Amino acid sequence: MKKNHSSFKKIGLIIALLLFNLGFSQNETNPVVDTTKTTKLEDIVITGVANPKAKIKSSVSITTMDVKQVEQSAPRSTAEIFRSIPGIRSESSGGEGNSNISVRGVPISSGGSKYLQIQEDGLPVLLFGDIAFATADIFTRFDGNTAKIEAIRGGSASTLSSNSPGGIINFISKTGKTEGGMVRTSFGLDYNNFRTDVDYGTKIGEGLYFHAGGFYRAGEGVRKTGVTSNNGGQVKFNLTKEFENGKITVYAKFLNDRAAAYMPMPVKVTGTNSNPSWGSVSGYDATTGALQSIYLNHNVGLGPDGQLRRESVADGMNPVSKSIGVNASFDLEGGWKITENGRYSSNSGGFIAPFPAEVGSAAAIAASFGAGSKLTYADSGTPFNNPNGLVSRIHMFDTQLNDLSNFMNDLRITKKFDKIGITAGYFKSLQNISTSWLWNSYLQEVSDNNPRLINVTNATGTLLSDNGLYAYGTPAWGNLARNYDTQYNVSAPYVNLSFDATENLSFEGGLRYDLGKVSGSFAGGTSRAYDINNNGTISVPEQNVFAVNTANETAVNYDYDYVSYTLGANYLLTAKQSLFARYSKGAAAKADRILFSGLDYLDGSKINALDFLTQAELGYKLKFPKGYAYATAFHSKTDEQAGYEASTNSFIKNNYKSYGLEIESSYNVMDNFNLKGAFTYTKAEITSGDNDGNEPRRQPKLMYNLMPTYNFSSNKNTVGLSFIGQTKAYAQDSNQLVMNGFVIVNAFVEVGITKGLSVNLSGNNLFDTLAITESEEGNITNNAVNYVRARPMPGRSISMALSYKF
Repeated sequence: MKKNHSSFKKIGLIIALLLFNLGFSQNETNPVVDTTKTTKLEDIVITGVANPKAKIKSSVSITTMDVKQVEQSAPRSTAEIFRSIPGIRSESSGGEGNSNISVRGVPISSGGSKYLQIQEDGLPVLLFGDIAFATADIFTRFDGNTAKIEAIRGGSASTLSSNSPGGIINFISKTGKTEGGMVRTSFGLDYNNFRTDVDYGTKIGEGLYFHAGGFYRAGEGVRKTGVTSNNGGQVKFNLTKEFENGKITVYAKFLNDRAAAYMPMPVKVTGTNSNPSWGSVSGYDATTGALQSIYLNHNVGLGPDGQLRRESVADGMNPVSKSIGVNASFDLEGGWKITENGRYSSNSGGFIAPFPAEVGSAAAIAASFGAGSKLTYADSGTPFNNPNGLVSRIHMFDTQLNDLSNFMNDLRITKKFDKIGITAGYFKSLQNISTSWLWNSYLQEVSDNNPRLINVTNATGTLLSDNGLYAYGTPAWGNLARNYDTQYNVSAPYVNLSFDATENLSFEGGLRYDLGKVSGSFAGGTSRAYDINNNGTISVPEQNVFAVNTANETAVNYDYDYVSYTLGANYLLTAKQSLFARYSKGAAAKADRILFSGLDYLDGSKINALDFLTQAELGYKLKFPKGYAYATAFHSKTDEQAGYEASTNSFIKNNYKSYGLEIESSYNVMDNFNLKGAFTYTKAEITSGDNDGNEPRRQPKLMYNLMPTYNFSSNKNTVGLSFIGQTKAYAQDSNQLVMNGFVIVNAFVEVGITKGLSVNLSGNNLFDTLAITESEEGNITNNAVNYVRARPMPGRSISMALSYKF
């Protein structure tokens, strides 16, 4: 490892020196040609900093994306947007949410975005980014209301937001101060999807302006589910009043959307663990297939109150959010400034998706029910005869999101004393986590064309299943009927100091104290006989119906606390280049992931409620006449305790360290041709446990993106490509099965028809690349045909959009 660190330092030093020399070799009096306005070093940064400041003067690594940049990357989900941000690993194969997002080699240990906070207008969407089946990206949508996205990695994130030691991604809304709007209708050319976006903002009085907008869409989506899987939309509104000494904004949001959740699916692997060949199973295309089916429309069982319930599988991820908030800032006498940002969100909904707990041969699946058992199609009663001979044991992840409501408030006061700036703030949050796991088990054939359900009959002719359902519960996993009903009350005072030592040298430091109080209860399951289908007969599955045991709850009442700190320095080498250094430490608290693990939930000292992250970074920022370049070398250390992961039915506990280099650049090759790109090199290692010395699962050494764009015909038309790729990674921490590297190629062309009116043609994954982002299995049998459960990126999709901007 010492040799590797030495090589890394040499590479980082060489790159930094090259960029440094490039900065001094440019004529700084030349005008800057920059087709992407929001990437200028003079742009003001508001995310993860105590006071807004220009990028070149901030000692943080930050990326800004405006609406045009996002559209040019041709994303099909919110998480796909994040793939263009250096340092961010976004496994966007789960659909419109439920994505795994990490930063700088920090592990994905339990799904979601554990160490990275997703925000809207400076406040977290959810207090925790890794709530099981309720990740923050499920409740976040990108549409015409967004002015830009700011993403910081490391830096002061740990001291200016809770549970965000790795970074912050902030969706910043338009305000209407600049009059204008857009109507945009898009639809799939080779898949079923239709979406309309509308937004408009303007001044409506002296110092008074508003913005409103939203979207609605309906369609099957990019995978073949057989139903209208994507159905819903969002509406947002804000009203701003400016005063002589400040302003106040009142804003609201209503989100009610449905989107298919894509779980791991059957994939064929041959070759060896170290040199595998990944491909589609016969009869199941991994780039277009889905486990959803018209034959499995509903999941029926007993709800958390013991009453019959019936959930539509087509609802998929169904976030419902009603938010109202206020953001105010005022300059007071004596150089004081006060800022208040508060929001209440009523969040609820559901998450339902078929998960393959096992994929095996029909003979093996039948034998698991006893010798002589036979499989037949549930809809016809005919013997199972799928040519590939494969059957999936489906666990229906049917989770009610009863109440995920939260209140977020950030109050801060700022004062500048000559060269010293002081910011004192107080963050308050109440986050409810009330969810119910109501899972059942089915048998389903492996097919990408509305897979049929399968019944099983034992050797004596007794039917062991009802229309493909063989258990009201998940007996293979110990029957995980669960109910969570907890509240997390967090108070976090913080202070930030800045010191302008000279005109070019500045220092910044921050300290934050998070105190969490957790209360509530949780309950497991119990079984009883119940006539679910009301036919007067207790079938075999109905003899053992699992449901939440409300009479046997476990009380939760404990506290946790942690201190976060950061120290950074920025040095302006010239007006257009700077160096910065930063050291920070913070933590991410665990919520529902540590319940049901047999701990003493009445004593915080006996609970592994915190995971700590320490980061060091050294960065260089350069702006030259035809573009910009940022380079940041980083090192991180993660001390992590066990957290539950539902898909593997296990607790993940490891410590990690990583180091690497981020480079982001944009260059105007000529007046009409821009080349933008980024790459991240990461060397990560597990430093404890059974896998000590191995690489963390799913962590590639190199991630990169490249986006050339060309404007033609008097800049009214644009054509561009997007290359997003990564090198190979291991499927699991055991470092056996390799997931191959891949490159996803996207393209777009936008043609102006007349003033304000344009048409856009976009293609995603043009070469239909099979890109695997995760695998449940960590090893295969070498030189044999293996069937594993893996989650690939969707295949090729082509869409068209007609837009009118006014």
